Amino acid sequence: MDDFTALAAPLRPEILAHCYRMLGSAGDAEDATQETYLRAWRGFGRFAGRSSLRVWLHRIATNACLRAIEQRGRRALPSGLGAPERDWRHPLRADTRTLWLEPLPTPADTAFAKASIRLAFVAALQHLPARQRAVLLLRDVVGLPAGEVAEALEMSTVAVNSALLRARDRLARAAPVADDLAEPSAVRPLVDRYVRAFEDADVGALREVLREDVTLEMPPFPAWFAGRAAVTGFLGAWVLDPPSRFRSWGGTPEANGCPTVVTYLRRPDATLHAHAIQVLEVTPSGIRHVHVFLSPELFGTFGLKPVTTEGGADLYR
Repeated sequence: MDDFTALAAPLRPEILAHCYRMLGSAGDAEDATQETYLRAWRGFGRFAGRSSLRVWLHRIATNACLRAIEQRGRRALPSGLGAPERDWRHPLRADTRTLWLEPLPTPADTAFAKASIRLAFVAALQHLPARQRAVLLLRDVVGLPAGEVAEALEMSTVAVNSALLRARDRLARAAPVADDLAEPSAVRPLVDRYVRAFEDADVGALREVLREDVTLEMPPFPAWFAGRAAVTGFLGAWVLDPPSRFRSWGGTPEANGCPTVVTYLRRPDATLHAHAIQVLEVTPSGIRHVHVFLSPELFGTFGLKPVTTEGGADLYR
């Protein structure tokens, strides 16, 4: 099976990204990818090169994801569930029943198109029925011919083409904004300013780095905010008081092709405890969207320790 390992290992990041687009969760995508490789390893002797290994792995992965979706359902972002909250002056309530979309760590040298893993795009995909989602991804992102998609999903070519048209139409109506985001390496100074403002509880400095049309969402809270006034009003009233409550680092592994900020909460014993992974969508004119994932369990996914110290020397596992 050394041949399988040598041939299949380079395709793993692509398969993981495909499973993530299907499932909207880094953990679920990792599970589906492991299932895919286990099934492929067991069946490699029967594969016999009837199609390309890439197509074969995508076929196995897609069907693993379809089974997972049947069991778990779709994931969402708060902005996909309703209108923004008008009043930031009252406390929020978490929703632990909804399956929330999760970020995906993406190395800076990732080989796949970053636009195809943006949070807005992956969230929009979740609105599609599972098989339409699979057809659209296999045709428009993976680039497989209709005949190979039909074989992978046990559909007719006519059914694949029909599903693709419906999926494209539905995605266009739930379409994310144009992908005008700046490369993370080009916006590091802006991210550093955001980190300093966040740590110092400096709402004025935050205003300078946020766009007027900025949005903020914080799963597992279903409420979200739109506009600089509402976003800074909420952060100033409920998050950034008192100053120095948080210790944050930028420049950690990218998520969904965007820069991230990891935030730890200071405890009285001087230790820092995992609090949130922030994914920043940054354009040349400023930060357009702040996704705050309040899930300490995600820190392990990003290779970060749940508890660290002030200097951050032991930040990574």
